[in-house]
Amino acid sequence: MIIKNIESKIRLATILSIGSFLTSIIICGFVSAYAYQQVANARQSIYILDNDIPILAKQTNMQMNRPAEYKAAVDLFHSLFFNLTPDDKHIEYQMEKAMYFVDETGVGQYNNLKEKGYFNSILSSSSVLSIQTDSIVIDQNRFRYYGKQKIDRRSATITRSIVTEGDLIDIPRSENNSHGVLITNWKTIENKDLSNVSKNTF
Repeated sequence: MIIKNIESKIRLATILSIGSFLTSIIICGFVSAYAYQQVANARQSIYILDNDIPILAKQTNMQMNRPAEYKAAVDLFHSLFFNLTPDDKHIEYQMEKAMYFVDETGVGQYNNLKEKGYFNSILSSSSVLSIQTDSIVIDQNRFRYYGKQKIDRRSATITRSIVTEGDLIDIPRSENNSHGVLITNWKTIENKDLSNVSKNTF
């Protein structure tokens, strides 16, 4: 009888020990997972000092913000390419900056316009060109740009509809391309006059 009591107590002690060990492992696992989650959340929190006052800023996943960056890059490229003044240095500067956002298809369009005397006509007529973005449609890694270009000459003001499209690829960010977006297969699919208003020349 005494031996049976001792065996049952040993068995009970063994079961309790194993149960306690497994329970502690489970608790440690939950605690570790919770601690990891808290550290991951803390790493997404960035504090910005504004006059020595800390302001919490949240870090977001880059892919979640990518469509907005695609739109910003497309908008900036078209602004550089189509906003021109009758100043050869300014035109050269705008084109140089724009070429950082586009592949050889953009360079080809620039060279075609140059060969046709497009930029010389801007200088000779003292035209001021500006573009207004209507909308930019992003479909995965492809875009379509809708805008209106205003050409202000001494004799008239012309408004044109500009529609272009192309593909977008991710590239490493740089000082000249902070969005890390390159436009490829860029082409103009519409460039037509909407209005031509003459000015008084007297």
